[in-house]
Order: sequence, then structure tokens, then C-alpha cells
Amino acid sequence: MTAKRLLPALIATLACGLAHAATPQTPVFVGTDAPMASNAIYFVMTDRFVNGDPSNDHRDQGGVHPTWNIPVPGAPKGESANIGYLGGDFKGVLENAGYIKGMGFGAVWITPIVDNPDEAFTGGDPVSWGSKFTDRGKTGFHGYWGVNFYKLDEHLPSKHLDYRQFTASMHKAGLKVVQDIVVNHGSPAFTMPVKQPQFGQIFDKDGRLIADEQNLPPYQLDPVRNPLHRFYHAYDDLVQLSNNDDQSPMALDYMVGAYEQWIDEGSDAFRIDTISHMSTAFWKQFSDRIRARHPGFFMYGEAFDYSPDNIGQYTWPQNGGISVLDFPLRGRIGDVFEHPGSDYAQILNRLYLTNGPYQNPYELVTFYDNHDMARLNATDNGFIDANNFLFTTRGIPAIYYGSETGFERGKAEHEGNRNYFGQARIDAAPKSPIYQHLKRIATLREETPALQRGLMLPIRFAGQQASFYRVYQQGDTHQIALVLLNKGDQPATFEVSDRLQAGEWKPAFGGDAITVADGGRLKTTVAAHDVQVYLLDAQATRPDLVAELTRLMEERGHPAR
Repeated sequence: MTAKRLLPALIATLACGLAHAATPQTPVFVGTDAPMASNAIYFVMTDRFVNGDPSNDHRDQGGVHPTWNIPVPGAPKGESANIGYLGGDFKGVLENAGYIKGMGFGAVWITPIVDNPDEAFTGGDPVSWGSKFTDRGKTGFHGYWGVNFYKLDEHLPSKHLDYRQFTASMHKAGLKVVQDIVVNHGSPAFTMPVKQPQFGQIFDKDGRLIADEQNLPPYQLDPVRNPLHRFYHAYDDLVQLSNNDDQSPMALDYMVGAYEQWIDEGSDAFRIDTISHMSTAFWKQFSDRIRARHPGFFMYGEAFDYSPDNIGQYTWPQNGGISVLDFPLRGRIGDVFEHPGSDYAQILNRLYLTNGPYQNPYELVTFYDNHDMARLNATDNGFIDANNFLFTTRGIPAIYYGSETGFERGKAEHEGNRNYFGQARIDAAPKSPIYQHLKRIATLREETPALQRGLMLPIRFAGQQASFYRVYQQGDTHQIALVLLNKGDQPATFEVSDRLQAGEWKPAFGGDAITVADGGRLKTTVAAHDVQVYLLDAQATRPDLVAELTRLMEERGHPAR
């Protein structure tokens, strides 16, 4: 090429490069990209879901302290609760994987799988109808009374279906497995009239006894002179449960080793029981060691506390970076959806979308009831409204088994909260309006990135209506969702203009698209106790919308973190 031709070519190349360099990058708007955020969670108390294999029931277990089918005394006529084993197992869950997946869930949270005592507990206070913190006569059907954290409880597996095979089969069905884990306590450990085998004891991977409270009250433990006492604090914590020492290297090593074993066998995430009963220093060590082998492994803890300042600390990186169940939001969900005349505004200040107490509010696990509290005491419409909110707002929704039909609504632990669900109820569930609406909104979330992982921008929370945007913009996925919620008994008209971007907004549940011009409005009607979601698959370009989304990104977490 001659010099005369070279110069124009260089100028053109330079100009092209400068133009390319000057092209602004598409801003990223993401609530979270944690893989678990894509999956709504169905919470199963395994023993109480479905008895898929009667051969593992062990109905003769326990001798003079039997463990099978123990009704709670004092039940009113026509009601019941039970503190014995009722037969639910891995096979019962697996055989209904299609039912769970078909509702729109992507993960199943199962109760602890580790070995529990083989007798009913004889200490503590007797269980009676409606009693709390009572354990006499109760069994470890729930799984939270571990005695060997490396060993699978015999009530759960079947022939050719151990834990590894169960998780592999669940994965093939399109479901992740969230394992509920206990670290701070084992089984009930003292107040027995006569010491019972396994209670207050912990065994290692090879079945050797490494800890034993010996039916002594905690203040009588002697960790200096008795090696079997060194696993425990010498003071009590929760009722008669053994109190594992969070400053003990032995306890830390034991728990990390046990739960790494279960990850190796297919656990996709952990729900951590009673996280607030151990120090943040312990959780930092625990999470660091788990994630050193399994980077990004998702964990969320239960701190049964409605103070966001108290529970938020567990989410901070220096304390382990463990998400939590969103109790503060749960409190407001109960206030709003159990009472038809309530105001949506009650919920708004529990979302903590900017400069809040959490490392990332979008990774909190949201819920309205579980096995440790009274089930949601709402009408069918109340459940429908709660689900429409839960599956469109920020966070990862978790639904307790049976809530898809309003099972045992309003009932606490010893009043039916943990009752057996069974195959017949599962087969009948599609007839329930709660189920029908849950499937509809959960399936939409499963298909909609903005509802799973997008930033949340409130528009209006007042009276019986709420409206907000969810925006996900990263890579090739650009999606803005406009969510309109109506919990009233009459159809409601929504007219939205605030930061509304021009474009063709498509209704997720059918109907005509609405074309919005620059500076225009979107006007529509939402039926009573219903939701509508309009989707715009486009990059956010409206200046005031972009500015607010940018602020939400910058202020998404705790201001000092």
C-alpha cells in the first residue's frame, strides 16, 4: 500500500476504534446471580409427607419406649397430632417429584437425614395438646436429634435408594436437594429418669462414641477431666438438648467432615437450623471450610428472630456470608394476608432494598409458615394473595408442605402443624384453588429471570394493591417485569406511569399487549385476589428508570459492607 493510501486507512481505523471505545457499556442490573435464586423451594418434613416404603417403618422399634404412631394426648374431637414416626421416606418424596416440579418448584428442602435415637424420650416435660418446648414421649421423627451425623437414619432409605441415589434421582427429575442441617445441638441429653441409649451421645463415622452427657445436667459436666464432655458447653441452651461447643476444634472438625460427606453424596444447599445459637466466628470457619471445597455453596440459616439487625449479621462476609430465612418479612406477611382489610404498606419497610441490614436482600429465603410456628391462618384467598406476593417479590420463596392446599391452617406444632400429608391429599391437591393459583404464579417465576433474580423497584404499596418493577439486565438477557397485585374482593384498576419505559408490554397470563409511548401510561384491570405481570424484553433506557436502578445496585447491601 502506498503512503497516500495508508494514511486514510489509518485514520479510518483509528476513528472506528475511538467510536467503539466511546460506545457505553450496557449497565448491569441484577438482584442476585446465586444459582439457587432460580429455584423456588418446597419444604418437606420427610416423615410426614408420604410413606413410599412401609418396609423401613420400624414399627416395632423402641421396646418399652416405642417410636411408632404416638398421638398427642388431649386433642379436641376431630383433631389430632402425632409425635411418633409415621413412615414418610425418600421414596415417598421421590415418587412425588413430578408433583413438586409440576407446581413450579426447582428445589426440595428435606428435614435432617442423620441418625436419631431409637426410643421415645423419657425426660423433659410431657407433650400435651398445644404445648410448647415439651419433649417427653416424643421421638426424633423430625430428624433434629442427631446422634451420628455421618450415618443415615434408618427410616429414610429403601433398597437401591440411599441418599446418594435419592439426590441423583431428584436431580434427574429437575429438582435440587436442600439438606436441613443441625450443628449447635444433638439429641435430648438429660432429665431422663433412667439414662437411655443414644440420648446425649454422639458417635463418629466409624460408630465410636466420642461424646456423652451421661444424663447429667450441663452444669455438672466436667470437660477438663472427662473427654466425653468436651464436645459440649457446660450450660444448657434449648430445653434438654445437648449444647455443642462452638469454640471446640473437635466439634468444628466433626461437623465440617459430616456435612462435606453429604455434599459429596449430592446435597445442593444447606438450611442451617438454629444458626443464632452459635457464634459468628464459628460460622465463618464453617462456611470457609465448606466453600474451600465447594465454591459458592449456598447456605441459609434459621435465626428465629424478627429483628433484622439481629439476623442480618449472619449474611455479612466476615461472619460467613450465610443467607437467612426472612423472619422480619414473614411477620408482615402474616399481618397482611391473615387479615383481609390490611394495608399493603405494612410490608414495604421490611423489604430493605437499599442500605439495609443484609449483605444481599435478594438472597434471603422468604416464607409465611413452617414446622416451628403456627401455619398461616388465612382464607383460601389469603393464601392465594400471599403466594402471588411471595413469588414475585425479592428473595427465594419457600413453601411448607401442604400449604398448597391450606393443610392444617393456623395449627401449631402440637396441634397438627406436622401432621401426615399422604398420597391421597397429594392426588387431590390439584382441585384446590390455592394449588391452582400457586402453580400459575410459581411456574411464571420459574420461566421469568426478572422475577427470580431482578432488582425490585417499588411503585406503590397501599391498601389492597401493590405495584413494582423487577429488572434483570445482564449479558444477553434484558427483562423488565411490571407486577400488579390486587388482594381486594373487587377488580382493581391500575394506572402506571412512574418510570414506565416505552415499548410493547406483554401480559404474562394472556390477553392483549399494551403499547406504551414515551411518557405514556399503562392502564389495566386486575381481578379480585389476582396478579398480573407485564413483561418488556428490552434494555432499560428511560433515564429516570436507569438512574433509580443504578442507585438500587449501588445501595443493594448493608452500607458498611
